[in-house]
Amino acid sequence: MQFEQLPLDQFKESLSPFTELSSVVIGARIVDVSDEFFAEAQNLLSVGPAQSLKGHFGPNGALFDGWETRRHNPDHDWVIVQLGTPGHIIGFDIDTANFNGNEAPEASVEILHGAPDENPRVDDKRWSEVLPRTGLGPSARHLFKIPRTDVVNFVKLRIYPDGGVGRFRVYGDVAPVHPEGATHFDLAHVFAGGRVVYVSDQHFGVGSNLILPGRGVDMGDGWETKRSRTKGHKDWVVIKLGAPAYLEQVELDTAHFKGNFPDSCELEATYAEDDLDVQAQGGENLKWTVILPRTKLGPHRQHYFHLENVENTVFTHVKMTIYPDGGVKRVRVIGVKAGTTTSPPSTSVSVPAGTEDIESPITTPLSPSMSPSPLPSQVTAVPVLPLTPEAFAPFGQVIQGYSDLTAAPKGTKITPANAGTANKFHKLSLLKSSYPAESGATAGVSVYRCQPLADINADGTTMLTTMERHPYTNQVFVPMGKGGAEGLKETSERYLVVVAQNGADDKPDLKTLRAFWASTAQGIVYDTAIWHQPMTVLNRVSLVADSYVPSSHPGQHLDLACIETQIGDGSAADCEIVELEQRIRLRL
Repeated sequence: MQFEQLPLDQFKESLSPFTELSSVVIGARIVDVSDEFFAEAQNLLSVGPAQSLKGHFGPNGALFDGWETRRHNPDHDWVIVQLGTPGHIIGFDIDTANFNGNEAPEASVEILHGAPDENPRVDDKRWSEVLPRTGLGPSARHLFKIPRTDVVNFVKLRIYPDGGVGRFRVYGDVAPVHPEGATHFDLAHVFAGGRVVYVSDQHFGVGSNLILPGRGVDMGDGWETKRSRTKGHKDWVVIKLGAPAYLEQVELDTAHFKGNFPDSCELEATYAEDDLDVQAQGGENLKWTVILPRTKLGPHRQHYFHLENVENTVFTHVKMTIYPDGGVKRVRVIGVKAGTTTSPPSTSVSVPAGTEDIESPITTPLSPSMSPSPLPSQVTAVPVLPLTPEAFAPFGQVIQGYSDLTAAPKGTKITPANAGTANKFHKLSLLKSSYPAESGATAGVSVYRCQPLADINADGTTMLTTMERHPYTNQVFVPMGKGGAEGLKETSERYLVVVAQNGADDKPDLKTLRAFWASTAQGIVYDTAIWHQPMTVLNRVSLVADSYVPSSHPGQHLDLACIETQIGDGSAADCEIVELEQRIRLRL
């Protein structure tokens, strides 16, 4: 079997661009082991580098952060690892860190493809050797590159005759898992075949962490750059998507980064046939399209943003630039795989009149420049994302408290209150009014009792037909919960917030339209003259067999306190209402 042993300085270019298939973070596990008398084999899959435990002893002897077998094995010891996800292997890092005098002198590696839920035996006839028996040294990383294998999901490491190994890392390409049809999913996810192909800096946390499952456990399993001292500094990371796709939305998670999250970020995207042009200087020789303009970020929470400039365009790579530096835990890039539908998602989708709720996916391959032919009837599909202060900032403010005070937006004044039994979040928004003095407008508090939305289609969509604005005042809505004495056990948990900037024709600029769902722990403030959907409440919704089934309890309303300035005569000075000419479908 051919293989190449690499010097350590070639790790970055030869192995690091690939996925660590053996990482416990993506679900790798120890299947079986011949012996682990001194140190458990599970340590081989740990995330960080092996730590020195010199001077520490347990009941069986000296402690080591790795796998160590007892002495005097007449032949060899072995360990079987199930990879976190099936993939094509291209190389290994066998690290004998801290084992000096008790390291494994030699090692070999075999592979096998089996059922996901099986536990192959050591003597299974399907094992195939890909790294022949070769020498190892004390307390050192040993890098090996092999010809790209077929898809496998089990690996067997043999050591001759016995001894210790600190870490065993298997690198390769994920065998991607994509949903069928025109389904939205995270194309950057490691299981979808996403790969981090360029990172400007990863001093504290590696870029490949950005596309891992889950939200992690601490700052160590995110991407964090060193502090910059240069004015205008920025860092960036380039992610190759698991497939060419039409993009729609992004989630940027700063979990655990509380005092070291980036001040702001920008997202760009491009189409490239391979990684070659992306490697150099973050792909600055490529034509990048800004899909998220520079936007403020907050600490220790998930941020959800609609993407811009993505209509009718297929992308393969996304570049995130952070200013000036800091840490991000995860990046989720949501879209639809190109070639699964003739109509790009969340853009103008051609639908014959009268058939807006009929879904007929067509599987015609698309080129990056292909777009649908316009028909007289158009429906624009818009996703409804969780409401976050940063995404809502162009339209108003979000009113909410934070259990973890470090997660509040930067600059929020927070003080103890009520003899220490409460925290006060000061002036999250100010009341504003520009009515003429002679109008007689006054400020007050009203209550809206909103019945839940009934017109939800089986596919979880609803049509947006009307928007309104208040030309002379901002408007505050604060949920109060269910009203009256009905004693219902179930209450509405969310409400819709749909907004748009004012256009040149004094009507909603639908290019700026954004849709959010807010929890009843969040209030909102619409800025003056911002177009918005009339207050719309959602029932609890359950997902059964991919169909949305709204709850139907009568009277299951939500009360919202409204603070506003108004004349109160029903005139357009208080509220302008427009019926939309273009049909908008909100995807719940």
